[in-house]
Amino acid sequence: MNHLVADVDAAATATYADLFDALSDPTRLAILQHLATGEHRVRDLVEHLGLAQSTVSKHLACLRDCGLVAARPEGRSTVLSLAAAPPLAALLRAAEDLLAATGARVSLCTHLVRPEEG
Repeated sequence: MNHLVADVDAAATATYADLFDALSDPTRLAILQHLATGEHRVRDLVEHLGLAQSTVSKHLACLRDCGLVAARPEGRSTVLSLAAAPPLAALLRAAEDLLAATGARVSLCTHLVRPEEG
């Protein structure tokens, strides 16, 4: 039997894995949900999540490294926002569809998953 072997781009595969790794953590998903409602400072997220500043900063670094979160200085604070809200919303809608197809129907966050319908 003749099987076609697809070439695997190791760098592209690693980039995909990094993105899905960033989305695999409940704290990072919670941060994205908060940012879907609008801009936040790090200390706002610390307060909302009830976590240490160092923990929130570590998760934000991961999200920034993947290009999901943008940061801009404002005085002595850093203001954070979603870097790519429409594509992220589309990805999460696709994840909802996949979860529904596998028997686990859930919705992450209406602000994040359906921003165009708000």
